[in-house]
Amino acid sequence: VQLQASGGGVVQPGGSLRLSCVDSIGALSSYVMAWYRQAPGMQRTFVALITSRGSTTYANSVKGRFAISRDNAKDTVYLQMNSLKPEDSAVYYCNAHDGPTNRNYWGLGTQVTVSS
Repeated sequence: VQLQASGGGVVQPGGSLRLSCVDSIGALSSYVMAWYRQAPGMQRTFVALITSRGSTTYANSVKGRFAISRDNAKDTVYLQMNSLKPEDSAVYYCNAHDGPTNRNYWGLGTQVTVSS
């Protein structure tokens, strides 16, 4: 698994961004995929996850604003972020979890900055 996240940037409060995470090796379809974020000086925290069957879970702070999805044919997972707030500013990381081996894989993060 080699994860590559993209789509970050600078956006005004209330704006939207869509993050993408691609597995360049092409093994993503069987993994539980998740997004985490880490603000400066803070611990990395859970944002959202999606199972191989498409079930989703969200952190309370993003519920109703963010949507995680996956396209297994493209080995890609997305995070649609709407109604962004300054407190959403962080580096966002893509994570792949392999259930049978309990291994976790991380990609390099992508910076999201919400500022007026």
